[in-house]
Amino acid sequence: MLAVLLIGPAGAGKTTVARHWALRRRVPTAHISLDDVREWVCSGFADPQDGWNEHSETQYRLARRTCGFAARNFLANGVSCILDDAVFPDRPVVGLGGWKRHVGPGLLPVVLLPGLEVVLERNAERTGNRRLSDEEVAGIHGRMAGWYGSGLPIIDNSSYDVETTARVLDEVLARAIASPPSW
Repeated sequence: MLAVLLIGPAGAGKTTVARHWALRRRVPTAHISLDDVREWVCSGFADPQDGWNEHSETQYRLARRTCGFAARNFLANGVSCILDDAVFPDRPVVGLGGWKRHVGPGLLPVVLLPGLEVVLERNAERTGNRRLSDEEVAGIHGRMAGWYGSGLPIIDNSSYDVETTARVLDEVLARAIASPPSW
């Protein structure tokens, strides 16, 4: 069984790749999307387009805990899982540390980090509250560059389609299983 955390900025392709990767595996695998769980809040939803505040902080914290519980439950029942989240390298206790506490020490983080132009193009194709301003996407992308030098595997999927990215993810995970990254 495998627990994977796919990290990256808005528009990196995390949800699309995670869903595709989970669907094509030969073993039972669940895709757990933080954004989907966060959107369970129907009344009082803290829209990411409105910026970060105490309500969005609470919703993200609850969503991460819920996703972590779901992942542990799937793993305990023989089902691998892949989660996706925009974890920032400059907030390790909240990000990776939180995920490690919620899911467990066997969690394998992988960063998807295509170029800024690609991320901006993909974000422009989004609709609803998942589409962010170009300035916000550029800021998030810039913060994600902090993952370089972290020791985590990074996939630049700028020129890859979803299938190729999933195949590269398989290769990265095989190396991470053989020699787990220290984080």
